[in-house]
Amino acid sequence: MTIASGTDENGARAAALLRGAAVAGRAALEGTQLDELLAALGFAGPDRSAPAHTAPGAIPGVEIRLALTRTREFGMVLSAGHGGIDAALGAEAFARGRASVHAAAELTDAEDFLALFRRTVSYRRLAALCERGAASNPDAALAGCFARLLALAPDDVPERALQCLEIDAVFGSDRPAVRSARCELVALPPARNPRPIARIDRLLHPRSIGIIGVSATGMNFGRIILRNLMGSGYPREQLTIIRAGETAIDGVHCVESLRALPGKLDLLIVAVAADSVYGLVDEIIATDSVESVMLIPGSLGETSKSREPAAELAQRINAAHAAAGGGPVFLGANCLGVVSHPGSYDSWFIPLERLPKPSKKPERNSVMLSQSGAFMITRISQNPWLDPRYMLALGNQTDLTHGDFLRYFAELSEIETIGIYVEGFRDGDGLDFVRAAHRAVLAGKQVVVYKAGRTAPGAGGVMGHTASIAGDPELFESVVAHAGAIVAEDIAAFDDLFQIAGALHGKEIGGNRLGAISGAGFEAVAMADSIASGTFSLEMGTLTPATVTRVQEVLVAKRLDALVEVRNPIDINPGADDEAHLQISEAFLTDPNIDAVVVGLDPTAPAVRALAKSELRPGYDIDDPKSTVALMPAIVAHHRKPLIGVVDGGRLYDAMSAGLMDRGVCVFRNCARATRALARYVEARLQSDAIRARARRDGTS
Repeated sequence: MTIASGTDENGARAAALLRGAAVAGRAALEGTQLDELLAALGFAGPDRSAPAHTAPGAIPGVEIRLALTRTREFGMVLSAGHGGIDAALGAEAFARGRASVHAAAELTDAEDFLALFRRTVSYRRLAALCERGAASNPDAALAGCFARLLALAPDDVPERALQCLEIDAVFGSDRPAVRSARCELVALPPARNPRPIARIDRLLHPRSIGIIGVSATGMNFGRIILRNLMGSGYPREQLTIIRAGETAIDGVHCVESLRALPGKLDLLIVAVAADSVYGLVDEIIATDSVESVMLIPGSLGETSKSREPAAELAQRINAAHAAAGGGPVFLGANCLGVVSHPGSYDSWFIPLERLPKPSKKPERNSVMLSQSGAFMITRISQNPWLDPRYMLALGNQTDLTHGDFLRYFAELSEIETIGIYVEGFRDGDGLDFVRAAHRAVLAGKQVVVYKAGRTAPGAGGVMGHTASIAGDPELFESVVAHAGAIVAEDIAAFDDLFQIAGALHGKEIGGNRLGAISGAGFEAVAMADSIASGTFSLEMGTLTPATVTRVQEVLVAKRLDALVEVRNPIDINPGADDEAHLQISEAFLTDPNIDAVVVGLDPTAPAVRALAKSELRPGYDIDDPKSTVALMPAIVAHHRKPLIGVVDGGRLYDAMSAGLMDRGVCVFRNCARATRALARYVEARLQSDAIRARARRDGTS
């Protein structure tokens, strides 16, 4: 397969054609102009009326759809995948990532996108057909197409630019022949003013906090927030209540108004009725009395009645960012609040008795960002070992956005893992988001993302919750994953991936070879059955003779050698005790053919010390020095490879699981979830390594 030579010259000619149409104010390229553009891009044709023909002696063609599209969230996105009938079937007809691939144009180049495209069914068909027909490898021709399309992405004419260039072309032994094409241009809307995100530091580490909306007589949201601030350790003397007619509430002094403040506040928490917010924001901006603002009230922009005034409010805040100093930054509205352990405050309006937040880590190294406060509440309530350093509810993103916060935390050295729940992006913020995700990955961090609104009913619910527009879920996953983030397909996967990312961040991921150990035969099999993640798969590592000998010695010592065959995965029999599980795990960990180990800890087995208290064998429990809880943490800490435990059992074994998690062991309560999460995590870590290697090669790290 060939493509016209002179890629740079022809690419420049194609860009000049588009630029001329933009300057002329055209809405589209049609007829001769479109034909000239396609020819400059290296395509033959098009013959829009006739079906694709195969020349005598030529191999059949594969129809591929290429597109360069201006999306609302991510700006210019390059896409490639199924054309023709396969495109009509939709992505749901194919495995994840096999139908089409997408990448933000700014974050890719021709070779990088070609590597992404190789995952698709279209590429595999084309490569197979070329090989069968003794034609040249298609990679050079595809890379040439991608390079020329990417050259069209920059906006040379600010007033009008490319909206969409979509080409269905047949790729085969000759130059790709166009079946159909369209090219549309669009006037660009004005961009939002950049938010002064340095002020996020004041939001997270305030030296002074003010609250508006605290009841002097009842327990409203403002009063609960006040109690939580003091209950979480924030100094009472650094708090101020803005409330006329009161001198103090709960021992915190009050002032009459914003203008009566003795100095500028680092943070103002607004917990008033939604209708009062509009005028109050104008006063906040006019008085220049605060650095950052937290807007708690809901319903701003979430109902048809409130959308127009909420949009006008956002415009006024945006205008303030253009003024000298940049104005304050706003979190929310419809915002649960912030938990900042370094800032010593909890501003959630959930009483502490309903959501205690005990420390589960000596040093927290993660962040959770969420549009939904309830999403964070349930995650932390069910998974206290996540225990992030910061938890922020973004709400409606009236001002500060996902991209703003991810950019801030990407630069924060003490943060290793960032978990994010997204319902929708502000216009253009998806591009800021993937830029920040890419920077975070280059800095050695991990970003785990779950996107809601994957179905039409779900998208409708998103609009009514945080006034967000849910975009195409396939495009979202492809673009965000390409930037280096780990994208979870559902809430359970988010929990698993956020947990495993935090637990294994410091471990070495040398490859995809798994060691699987259990005393329950079904677990060993289930682990082997769960090693694939759609676009990636672990494989069972082949044990070296030295490892086989070492495991055999353990089995002999435990009198299990007549019952167990040494293999991977290995079923070591329900008669194996704690030491047998862990000694065999260590043997696997030291094997050069194994990159990670998952061990089923078999809590129901009589020989395992898995109970909080044993009535049948007093002292034979998790407090025994020979228990898994006592021994496994040191093994996990000693080895650079990941070791994941599985405690598959009911509430009787909660204490065993909690004891291990409290000591830094990554534990799952189901072997399939553990192995599946590990496969997704290994895939993401290897991709992150590739992103960093590419940046070093290109000198952009």
